Amino acid sequence: MNTRPMLQTCHPLILASASPRRIQMLSRFGIVFDAVSASVAETPAPGELPEEYVRRLAAAKAHDVGLRRSGAWIIGADTAITLDGRAIIGKPADPVNALQILQQLSGRTHQVLTGICLCRPDNTIAAAQVASTRVTFIHAANELLQAYIATGEPLDKAGAYGIQGLGSFLVREINGSCANVIGLPISSLLSLLLDHEIIVPRNRPL
Repeated sequence: MNTRPMLQTCHPLILASASPRRIQMLSRFGIVFDAVSASVAETPAPGELPEEYVRRLAAAKAHDVGLRRSGAWIIGADTAITLDGRAIIGKPADPVNALQILQQLSGRTHQVLTGICLCRPDNTIAAAQVASTRVTFIHAANELLQAYIATGEPLDKAGAYGIQGLGSFLVREINGSCANVIGLPISSLLSLLLDHEIIVPRNRPL
């Protein structure tokens, strides 16, 4: 049975990301948008705090795409993992680095931060937020971690795991939005889009 779209898009909208996960999460609500990859260096500035980092990157991605696609509302997003509130852990450079990251996270609680930025058609910031979720991992044996890395799933994901995929076996406990861990705090984003009347509920008679 096909479900009817839940939301209607009222203005041109672009997601400044080529992430299949973010595209899928936004598409399932019936929102109409283009996905355009941003070209932004994802390197933390010296002394930059994790929340500042994801907020800055989300805005930079939205602005970068806005310069190329004027006249549309732009959504920028960036996700990073922080351990002990300090270290910023992004995507692994290679399988060896992926193992190092997962070993570091094993048996501990880390924080997943996603910055979201909404830019107006004139490329000025309408709103910016940071969502936070605490995730606790099990203690996983190296052999199991290596088998997971060999699947290839961890290599394009912040923190070297995908909670929506095979990486779910690593998670013992989660406190906060699971969607945020996947890469897009969907409830916060939909609220922003509704507040600015970029989307509206699609009301149809039952």
